[in-house]
Amino acid sequence: MATSHNPLKVIIIGAGIGGLTCAIACRHEGLDVSILEQAPKIMMVGAGIQVPPNAARVLGNFGLMDKILSRANIVESIDLRHYKSGEILTSRPGGSQVEQEFGSPWLVIHRADYQTILMEEAIRLGANLLLDSTVTSVDFDKTEVVCANGHTIKGDVVIGADGLLSRGNRLLGQESRPIETGDMAYRATFAREQLLLLGDSRIEDLCEESVVSSWIGPGRHCVFYPLNSGQQFNLVLVRPDNLPSDVRSTAGDITEMRDTFASWDEILTKMISCIETVLKWKLCHHEELETWYKQNVALLGDACHPTLPYQAQGAAMAVEDGAVLGKLLGLHSRDRPDGATEGIPRILQLYESLQKGRSTTNVNGAKANQRLYHLPDGPEQVKRDIMLKNADYKSPSSLSFVDVNYQTALLGCDCIAEAEAAFHKLKSVDV
Repeated sequence: MATSHNPLKVIIIGAGIGGLTCAIACRHEGLDVSILEQAPKIMMVGAGIQVPPNAARVLGNFGLMDKILSRANIVESIDLRHYKSGEILTSRPGGSQVEQEFGSPWLVIHRADYQTILMEEAIRLGANLLLDSTVTSVDFDKTEVVCANGHTIKGDVVIGADGLLSRGNRLLGQESRPIETGDMAYRATFAREQLLLLGDSRIEDLCEESVVSSWIGPGRHCVFYPLNSGQQFNLVLVRPDNLPSDVRSTAGDITEMRDTFASWDEILTKMISCIETVLKWKLCHHEELETWYKQNVALLGDACHPTLPYQAQGAAMAVEDGAVLGKLLGLHSRDRPDGATEGIPRILQLYESLQKGRSTTNVNGAKANQRLYHLPDGPEQVKRDIMLKNADYKSPSSLSFVDVNYQTALLGCDCIAEAEAAFHKLKSVDV
């Protein structure tokens, strides 16, 4: 672990995936870290989450790949299927080919397992986790945060990593309200035994594969993949939103859910028949904030660039943000051990310049996938299907999902190496 004569004190608001990654990155650089989490007790919730190669590369840099792989599945392919017939329209290669092309595997893991591994590592490295610490205000001049429990914590840098409903972005004076996307989702998790009891050979085949399968159709799509070494399976069903504008999530109507997908591939309807309770939630995004930092305060992840979950990059971008912030702050602290606090705004500006373009590309790519997945039956859908069937993932394409240049830029990025290079370039200009 790197050390500094006078390590910066970093306060991170939020103990989610992005905040914990930032904490780990900062501790690898020898920085002092306090994580403020509003929950009085850590409750590991959620279902499945994808970890694409650009995020997996960061985990590998932190020496966490073995721990992640003990809980995760390596994705062997990502298949898009016709919503009625189940025919595979395209199969994006995974496994060793992805690792060879992009330097890291594509993984799926339960969100609770992911967060647990990151939290245990952050604490092992010496980060201080403070629960029941809801931040109510930030003093930008003093770089202090005040919590609802009356505690005031002073640092050199404050990082807002508190997600879509971030207090951090409001504290920066740039409140971003949710924008409805027109979609809502149901989510379910199955035990392997539940699915095998259905006695369907196609479902049994799916249970033997480490594949992300997506059925795409008019205004709807479904995503299915394994968790916990294939002992559990994650299913997300996206459909047009019918929730009131002021409701973000609520208990789902089982009959409505089944009726929504009644005409779809038979193996989907069989799986849906197993679901007894379901939550539905409104899918929203926010406009990306114009500025991600102010003085010595910065934001990361969904707090500044929330996105639709249609490209498996929301959490991955938060991981990148955290890794880049930690690396840049560490390099700056070692370069100017006795005066590091004076140059922090410039370092945060460099962080924003590195990550803002990538996050914008991701947000736009997720919107493009929403349209790609949800085309109505007709000539445009037929053309899409032909393009998907002819895709080789080695050629340029107008569809970002199969475009080699787009995917290489998105998945092959080594954000830590790019941060180091940018820092040294900035330093050379100063000289």
